[in-house]
Amino acid sequence: MDRFEELKAKYQSVLRLIEQKKLRMHNLHLQDNKLFVKASAGTEEQKNAVWGQIKLVDPTYADLTCDIVIDPAMAPAPAAAPEAKTYTVQPGDTLSKLAKEFYGNAGAYMKIFDANKDQLTDPNLIKVGQVLKIPSA
Repeated sequence: MDRFEELKAKYQSVLRLIEQKKLRMHNLHLQDNKLFVKASAGTEEQKNAVWGQIKLVDPTYADLTCDIVIDPAMAPAPAAAPEAKTYTVQPGDTLSKLAKEFYGNAGAYMKIFDANKDQLTDPNLIKVGQVLKIPSA
């Protein structure tokens, strides 16, 4: 295996993280017998995450040259308010069953009831085919 492939294999988790975090890769080659990585990140947090992974792979990173610049134009757009999911009631459903499915806690059924007071008057009376709003946890 040549040196470039050997170093790419060693730093595979770093390269995967660069891809997952959506950094823009500019260069990836062998330079001075080291893996040379040049990329742009949208935020300091993205850059720090990559450096954290590099240090996990090799705290000395003596065989790596990594240059990550911050490019504010690449910053992820601020997250919009989470949209409430909807769910169509099936035979056998109860609000408790839905709360267990969506929140992991059957006791949270009132959260679903409260979000659907426009169409529900009793948490024990839901009808097959009703489309319920499921607020985020």
